Amino acid sequence: MIHRFVRSEDTGGNKMGKTVSAMLSGMCMAMMALGPASAQPAAPGGSLGKAPSCTPPPAAPRPPAAAPAGGPPPAPPPRAKLPITAIPGVIASNVGWTKVWQHESNSADGLIPDQDGNVLMAQEDYDTVLRLHPDGSTDVAVAGAKGIGAVSIDRQGRLYGAHRTERPKSVKPDKDQIMNAIRILTPSEQVIGQAWAGNAPAERPNDLIADNHGGVWFTAVCLYYASPTGVTTVAENLNTNGINLSPDEKTLYVTNGPAIVAFDVKGPGKLANRRDFARLQAGGSGDGMAVDSAGRLYVSSGPGVQVFDKTGQYLGLIPTPRDVISVTIAGPDRKTLFVSGAGAEDDKGQPIKAGPQDWAATVYKIPLLAQGIKGHAK
Repeated sequence: MIHRFVRSEDTGGNKMGKTVSAMLSGMCMAMMALGPASAQPAAPGGSLGKAPSCTPPPAAPRPPAAAPAGGPPPAPPPRAKLPITAIPGVIASNVGWTKVWQHESNSADGLIPDQDGNVLMAQEDYDTVLRLHPDGSTDVAVAGAKGIGAVSIDRQGRLYGAHRTERPKSVKPDKDQIMNAIRILTPSEQVIGQAWAGNAPAERPNDLIADNHGGVWFTAVCLYYASPTGVTTVAENLNTNGINLSPDEKTLYVTNGPAIVAFDVKGPGKLANRRDFARLQAGGSGDGMAVDSAGRLYVSSGPGVQVFDKTGQYLGLIPTPRDVISVTIAGPDRKTLFVSGAGAEDDKGQPIKAGPQDWAATVYKIPLLAQGIKGHAK
């Protein structure tokens, strides 16, 4: 497996597919009572048995027109333009969304800013980390990142990736060799996690965030910590997806279906004081998550981006043109909100469906009053 930085141009994604990773959260499982989160080493090797508390909830019956089992439901058409309601200090009312980029397949998940404010996107169906510039042009940041579904950068410049096993309809010639894993992609390659509690050999990882101590927190139904010493289970009885750290990195947040759960960070792989932090007031389940310099959380969901202050108070909804999968704050001044929307249309207005999930992705941006955090891991 080869991972490398490439500075070649890609003309807006026409040559390279891009795959919106759309693992939508299922229904929320029962939450644990408040208390410290215990670190539990994952069983060694690749033959882990099922851990009931780290197994996804049963899927709802699929309608006849649904995508293949294991994939998301069909992407709904774009919504009519919705007015933006001002949220003080966050967004003005006289702004709107701009379409930046679109492509077929699962081609735009795990959005994060790079050090220059460009957006890095994980392209699971194309084994690529794509760099999206503010003008909509793209180039390849990392090639050959097999099954890449999410990324994060620490302050030392190490790029971490969450790799996922292939969907049933994958046509990759090496699909059977692509494994769930947490890896350092650049500047040097290293596997730091490849087995954790769940269905053998492991649940597909959803999202991750680097902790600036050589490890990463990541979600795969339960919550885990991976470092060069191995993988530990740090919280169970969750149905996690999005993840982020507070600006001071003392609080870890994860989505849990229609809720957000918070933990105090006590050190690498050590959490305490698990608590319910907030609930999504506009409906839907939380997917991706971003944080601004004031500690506000931006959670992607079906209705749009739901915003909370650092105490968990709901501030409002930023409605989006589509159901949104991933969200980040980027741009040279870190004052632009980017989202990855589920679905895209061709020049005739017909839905684009491609890849193992019959999917496509569209990236939009909108200006903020708030500002992101330079040097934050995502």
